[in-house]
This record gives sequence, structure tokens and C-alpha cells, in this order.
Amino acid sequence: MDKRNEIKISVRNLIEFVLRSGDLDSRFMGSSRAVEGTKAHHKVQKSYGENYTPEVTLRYSVPYQDLSLTVEGRADGILQEDGRTIVDEIKSTTQSLDLIDEAYNHLHWGQAKCYAFIYGQEHGFTEIDVQLTYYQLDTEEVKYIRKTYSLQALKQFFDDLVAQYFTWASFTHDWQIKRDASIQALIFPFETYRKGQRNFAKAVYRTVVDGKKLFAQAPTGIGKTISTLFPTIKALGEGHTAKIFYLTAKTITRQVAEEAFLKMHDQGLLFKSVTLTAKDKICFLEEAACNPEQCEYARGHFDRVNDALRAILNHEDLLTREKIEYYAKEYHICPFEFSLDLTLWADAVVCDYNYAFDPRVYLKRFFAEEGGDYTFLVDEAHNLVDRAREMFSAQLYKRPFLELKRVFQTKVPVIAKALHQLNKSMLVYKKHLEEENQPIHKDNPKDLYPPLHKFLKEAEEWLTKNESQEGYEELLELYFSCHTFLRIAEFYDERYVTYIEKEQKDIKVKLFCLDPSQLLRDALRRGRSAILFSATLTPLPYFREILGGDEEDKLLRLPSPFERKNLCLSIADRISTKYKDREDSYERIADYIYFTTQQNHGNYFSFFPSYQYMDKVYQRFIEKYPEVKTLLQGTSMVEEEREQFLLQFQSDNQESLVAFAVLGGIFSEGIDLVGDRLVGAVIIGVGLPQICLERDIIMNYFQGKNHLGYEYAYMYPGMNKVLQAAGRVIRSERDQGIVLLIDERFRHKRYQNLFPLEWSNPSFVHDLKELNNTLESFWDCEK
Repeated sequence: MDKRNEIKISVRNLIEFVLRSGDLDSRFMGSSRAVEGTKAHHKVQKSYGENYTPEVTLRYSVPYQDLSLTVEGRADGILQEDGRTIVDEIKSTTQSLDLIDEAYNHLHWGQAKCYAFIYGQEHGFTEIDVQLTYYQLDTEEVKYIRKTYSLQALKQFFDDLVAQYFTWASFTHDWQIKRDASIQALIFPFETYRKGQRNFAKAVYRTVVDGKKLFAQAPTGIGKTISTLFPTIKALGEGHTAKIFYLTAKTITRQVAEEAFLKMHDQGLLFKSVTLTAKDKICFLEEAACNPEQCEYARGHFDRVNDALRAILNHEDLLTREKIEYYAKEYHICPFEFSLDLTLWADAVVCDYNYAFDPRVYLKRFFAEEGGDYTFLVDEAHNLVDRAREMFSAQLYKRPFLELKRVFQTKVPVIAKALHQLNKSMLVYKKHLEEENQPIHKDNPKDLYPPLHKFLKEAEEWLTKNESQEGYEELLELYFSCHTFLRIAEFYDERYVTYIEKEQKDIKVKLFCLDPSQLLRDALRRGRSAILFSATLTPLPYFREILGGDEEDKLLRLPSPFERKNLCLSIADRISTKYKDREDSYERIADYIYFTTQQNHGNYFSFFPSYQYMDKVYQRFIEKYPEVKTLLQGTSMVEEEREQFLLQFQSDNQESLVAFAVLGGIFSEGIDLVGDRLVGAVIIGVGLPQICLERDIIMNYFQGKNHLGYEYAYMYPGMNKVLQAAGRVIRSERDQGIVLLIDERFRHKRYQNLFPLEWSNPSFVHDLKELNNTLESFWDCEK
């Protein structure tokens, strides 16, 4: 049978999709019990002995018209007892077992009955027993509810489920035929390929077909988004992958992906893409409260969501935030949960890195196991290094334990006692730091884990029943911090370190992931292929190693598609911006910025390694050159302020505009000021991250591992910030502009070896006169 004619779905997803109804209720139900629930399963399974076969994989295919629906899953156990066969479904609960009867949860019965039908059909039974086993997590009591079904009754139940689902299966099948036909007819949506773009697209296509990983440095302007999406869509239409996850670090890059889908849609592509927006941003309430008492959209959500799915899927292909919100309001449902449901039906999912990599929030409907038929397109992959360290690290502070202990001292003594034990444990770390002055511990802090588990157990019981009580929100926040700490502790190995740090009057204990490569490698195995790309993936071997690549994974370094003569790259290598020399550099840098920006009137950025450095030079600049129009980046600008800042960069400005900003900040990456909206950038320093405990820990770790500690911790991240900032200047074939690098270190080979191909033969300027001559010559030629 044609692969496209087989529709696969898990038993659990089938039951939940067809039989779900009622309210959406995401109130706290207890996160730590997921792990305890797994242990409960194992305990119940072992209690039966040799007559019990646990974790039985079952699969059943149903022919329907020209389709085949394959339903698959894993029954918790098959029990042989007194000549009878019992299909067992185990559920852990915090509810009193007295409240659980046969009518407690129809979804539980539905799942168990599906397994019983498939198993009974395989073995030719005429009847079979179905058992729900409820394990009470606190008391460890067990309740069994058993019923006998004829196979005919189970078949009727299963057939009814399938009949209801086949409308959706048929929709999926018909859609895939139309989609693949449109993909086959799709041509590249631009008249020509830019220099290097065709080679990039070919490499992406081959990577997807072969099920491999590719790490690509693709310069600004090459068209990275379309160069990855177009060939991947072509490969999807040929059956080499089933779903695309376009992963980004910023909202702006998600918008670029949406624009690429729109461009291909206008060319005739039929393809469903969904963009995921964070819950707190897309929620219709001022503060997200996913329960029927507080949210009208949660009330009856599941009674209406399938109608909303049917409507949007029949009428829309590009499922953007605006479209999702429109249909969610029309059908009075939660927009965030609606968007998550849409991922099951979409051909591509555009979302943040977290949804694929973060162990706390990744999409378990896709990534619970390895080997999914997915392709990851990881945009701006240089950002993933530090983001991955964040995702795989966790920290706890001492102060909340002490403060909440006082709150619960008389109200809930068992919680106060658990908090007291944790406060005592944290005091040990504080004492060690004060006496030994040694913040780094290479050992896993296992002494913290028993009191953390005890606290979670006591807090969970209270949190499930006391939502409106004093201290609830604070305890809930601490609960999740502790749960995250224990979740991350499961990954702790030689790539981690524990460190203690004093912050103001508090103590922090952190499980710090120094090297996220193995955890990212594991995450990428949840898909079939991956392309990780950026304009600044320099040096490529470093990024391949740190982002979970292997030696056999291909590296691709592409040249800029733009004429080298369009860029004037100059290096002022007689100025030191090292911390000890900065005070002597303020006025000289102000002069260099002034001379750079006055040779040709236009809009310029000057980028600094810190706010403090920027402010010092800015004050010198406005005192010495008050006639020049300037902008200064604030330390905590909201979105509206950022937009107003960028609106000042108009192509018809009659005088020079000089903006002062920080390297690695909101204006040095991801902004697109095409043409005369930006004609130059002055970059002060080599972008080194600020010296701090974490950076030094990273440096020491990699120095021991590969003797490249300084490079991995400081030099490579710094140069990527420099390259990102410089990349703001030339954005299209017609752009012309200048980049001035100010720092004596740029004269050294170790930095020049990190320059992109298009930075060959820079001009070294030793004073303002040489700078003036270089700029005058460049702008005269361009005119």
C-alpha cells in the first residue's frame, strides 16, 4: 500500500481526540506524581509475578475505503488468572479510592477497551476481561475494577471510535494528496538563486533525504529561510520526512518563516503551517488562568474545539497567531490549547527552541520517544548554545524556604517542617562558601534530593486543595522550582557542575550544564534529520561539537552573495578597549565615531561591549559634537520603545543619525534596515562576554577537555556578537556601507581567522586621517 494511504494514531490520542468533552482545566494537579506514577506502575506490575506480562505493544490496522488506519499503543499489562485473560490499565491517583467507581473516568475505560479489543482480536478470543487498577500514591492502596466484555461488544466500541475518527483520517489523506501534488509543481519562488543559495538548498535536501545533520554558516542575504524550507518541503512531498519543525530564538525570525510560507503559498503551494505563541502572550485574559471558574474560554472548551479545528483546517493553510486568535474567539475556546492541537494536523510547526529541546516543556505528543519522522530546521543556531545551557540547568535560592517556613509554621506544620529541613541543607552550603571560599563543587548535591522530595510530597497535597489560600502562589512557584531542580538532576553527569554563589543576602545553589552537546544530541534524535544554520556559525567545528553534532555530520560554509566592493571594512587597531584601558579610550572612540559618520550622511549604529562603556563614550560624544543627532539604547526597553527607536532610521534623513547600542543586545541581531536606512556600523571591542563565575567555570571545563577553554567561553561567543552586529549593514544586493572595528586585538591572526570569507583584505587605519582617507575613497567610488 502507498505509504500516504496509511494513517497512524496512538490508542491514547485516538481516545482523547474522539471522546474528550467538557472543560479545559489546567489547574495544579501535581507534577512530581508523574515520576511516582511510573514507579507505581512498576510496583503493581511486579506484584503479580510471572503470570503478568508488562508493557505489551499492540497494533491494529483497519482498512477503510482506500485507506488503512493503524492504531498502536502499549498496554500496561496482560494477566493470566484462573484460565482467563485480563487486559490491565494502571492509573495512579491522589484521589481517595472511595471516590473512584466504575463511572469515574470514561477515557480510562476507553483506552483499556481498545487494548482489550486488539489483544483479543490477535488471539481469537470471544470474550476478554478488562481491568482498571487505581494506585493511591499517598496510601499505596490499590483498587481493582474489572469487567468482562464480549469481543463483539469491544469491536462495536472500537468500530464506532474509528468511524468517528475516519472523517479526520480521510481529511488527512485527501489533504496529503493535494499537498504533495502542489509540492511537486512548486518551483523556487524567486526568479534566480543568489550566489551560494542553490548549493545551500541542495545540501539541505540531501541532508533530509539521507536522514543526517548539517551545520551551515550561511551569510546574511543568502536567503537562509527559503533555502532551508523550500528543499525540505520538496523532500517532504517525496515522503522523506513527515513534519517540519522550524525552530527559532526570536519572534522576528518566526515572522520571516511565515513570510516564506506565504510566498510559496502565493506560488500555489498547499501546505499547513502553524506558529506557536507563548501562553502568556496569546491568552485572552490579562493573566492566564486555565480553569472553568476563571476563564470563559476554558468552560466547555473540549465540547467546541473539534468544530473549531474542522473550520480552520478547511478554510486556512497559514495558521498564524492572528488566525488562531480569530477562530478561538469565534468558537469560544482557549487559543493556546487550540494551537497545540493544530500541531497534530500541520505540515510544519514554527516555534521557539523550547518546544523541541527543553525537557520541562517540549511537545511530548511528538518527542516522548526517539525516532520521529521529523526534520528540525534550527534558525540562528548560534543562539542555541547559551539557550541550551539555560534549559538544562536549574537553581534554588535559600530565602524562599525560610520565608515560606514562617508563613506555614502554624497553618500547615508538615510543610513548614519540610521547608525547615531544606533551609538547614542550604545553610550547610552557605557555611561551606563562607568558610572555604570555594564556590564550585563537582559532585552531584545528592543530600538535597531527599528533603526536596519530602517537600514536594507535602506541598503537592496542600496545593491541590487550597488554591485561594494565603501563600498559595508563593508556594506554587517554589514547588515548581524544586521540581525543575530534581528534573534537571536526572541529567547530572561529568558535563555538569554544582556551584554556590552569594547574591545580595541570599544563597544560590545551581546545577550548571557546562556542555549541552549530549543532551542536544539526544533531543535531535527525536527527529530524523536536522539543519542548524546561522550567518555567524563561526567556527563551524566548535558549533558542531557544542550543538550535539558528530564527526560525520557535514559542515557547510558559504560565501556572501553580495559584491565585496559594497562593503568598506576598516580596522582601527591602535586603540585598546580592554577593561584596564577603557578610561583612556573614551574620547578617541567618540572621535572615530564622529569621523566615520560624517563622511557620508546617513544612519549609523555604534555597538559597545557594555552599557557602562557605551554611556561613558556617549557623554563624551554629545559634549564634543552636540550638533549630531543621536539615539541611546535603554537598559530595559519595552517593545513599543524598540519600535520607536528603529523608526528613526529613515532612508530620507537629511543629516547623520548615530545610535549607541550594546553588542549582543536587541539591536545587534535580528533587525533588518535595508538600503539607506543603515549605512554603517562602528563596533567597539571584540565582544567578549563579561567575566563572571559561570564563564570562568565553562573556561576551566573546556580547558581540561580540549585546551580551548578561553576560546569556548569567551572568544567564540564574543566574535559571534561582532559578526552579528556587522551583519546589520549589508542586507541586500543594492546595499552599500561601512563597518569599522575598533580594537587592537583585531590585528591578531587568531581573530582574523574567525572573519567570514567576505572580510578579506580589510583596511587598517592607524589614525583619524587614514580613516578619513579610506572612507572618502570608498564613498567617492560608490557615488
